[in-house]
Amino acid sequence: MPVRAYCDCHVNIFRDEDVLPLYETQISRVRPSGGMAPKGDADTLYAEMANVEKAIIFANRYADSVGIASDDELTAAAVAKYPDKFVGFAAIDPRMPDCMDLLVHAIEDLKLKGVKFGPIYNGVALSDPRLVPVYEYLQKNNIPLTMHMGTTYARNAPIDMGRSLHVEPIALQYPDLVMVLAHMGHPWYDDCIVVSRKQPNVFCEISALFYRPWQYYNILIAAQEYKITDKIFWGTDFPAARVDESVDGLLTINEQVEGTKLPRVSDETMQRIIWSNPFEHWWHGDNPLQG
Repeated sequence: MPVRAYCDCHVNIFRDEDVLPLYETQISRVRPSGGMAPKGDADTLYAEMANVEKAIIFANRYADSVGIASDDELTAAAVAKYPDKFVGFAAIDPRMPDCMDLLVHAIEDLKLKGVKFGPIYNGVALSDPRLVPVYEYLQKNNIPLTMHMGTTYARNAPIDMGRSLHVEPIALQYPDLVMVLAHMGHPWYDDCIVVSRKQPNVFCEISALFYRPWQYYNILIAAQEYKITDKIFWGTDFPAARVDESVDGLLTINEQVEGTKLPRVSDETMQRIIWSNPFEHWWHGDNPLQG
């Protein structure tokens, strides 16, 4: 019987031509047998997401760090092709002189419903003045902001910019801006958990964590102990990880501690995350699935 989840909140879309030589050079250091990135086109994503009800998809503007550079038009076209499955987020790079024009176009013309930003990948700190108009626009227009939080294998990506502690001042300054911390801020997951616990407008998600099972176990136990499991959402980071292995990685997390007195990740926690619904939490009153 196939494993299922409600919403994959972290799915990357790109064309073959969006994958640059830099990507293959870097990924070979961390996944020697990985080679080039798997397909990330709309049809591939749709097939992969067969066992989830909804998928939040976004392009990557990470040409000089990861080596993948796609765009919002690609995201919008995928949503138009599969509107019952995909919800599109815009991708921003604050270094681009037309960043705000592209953002307004993505939200108001392409009708994308959120934004994805990678401070560590673009080399732009969350406190950078170039982000002020972005924050103001998103807060004014009820648009959530998903951010890559945590480390990365990319060499040209300042690690400190992936620390979740940098989110708190922004969350306080923009209390109506919903901020979603991807990857639980790994390996500094405690920072992610305590910031999310303190700030009502900060949420987090567990994409691309299951393949480090001991770290993943500790993340989930800490989240239970701090009582923030209602603020954690499920995702894959496809094509970095697939739906079936991501669900299975969560459901089998306790196997590594069988026969010990260590605490267990509860069934309630697992089911709450797998069936989490960002559309009930990331927007203030307006459900993007209804307009």
